Amino acid sequence: MKKRKSEIKRVTRETSIKIALNLDGQGKGRISTGIGFLDHMLELFAKHGLFDLKVQAKGDLKVDLHHTNEDVGIALGEAFKKALGKKAGIRRYGYSFVPMDEALANARVVLDISGRPSLFFSSKIKGTPPAGYSLQDAKEFFKAFSANSGINMHVDALRGEDTHHVIEALFKATARALKEAVSIDKRVKGVPSTKGKL
Repeated sequence: MKKRKSEIKRVTRETSIKIALNLDGQGKGRISTGIGFLDHMLELFAKHGLFDLKVQAKGDLKVDLHHTNEDVGIALGEAFKKALGKKAGIRRYGYSFVPMDEALANARVVLDISGRPSLFFSSKIKGTPPAGYSLQDAKEFFKAFSANSGINMHVDALRGEDTHHVIEALFKATARALKEAVSIDKRVKGVPSTKGKL
């Protein structure tokens, strides 16, 4: 089987990002974005998705974390899209529920690698953001990732009190749903669509 790997370099006046991704990895993450909490989330993402992921990012954090957070999401989405190639043999769909202590952030994540990107994000949870990283920041990350990977994502934080736990559950659930969706089913010939293209 062809190795499903990609490298992405994204440079703007606000950020400089390099990403290396192996979809069929062992869960090794080497992450440096300048946003400690995002680094932690992406390390968990790599581990639970069994993706090998390297991220090096520098951004205008003197302004705030928005540009770096969003641009890492953009570059990671591009990396997934490139690594998937023609998407031959993939399962296409994935879902996961992940608890994190009180946060059955029922991080419920359901996704479709359809080529028709969209994000439906739902949370009524209020709480103090961990290290300045809020649920809104997580939403913006997933929005950028979805738009640039071509993935339709439904991300629901169903309950929880500790915002750290809620966001962590969301990243873990996304990783596990992606692991399922990008996995190869040897019975699938070509792409899993009656259209013949995703």
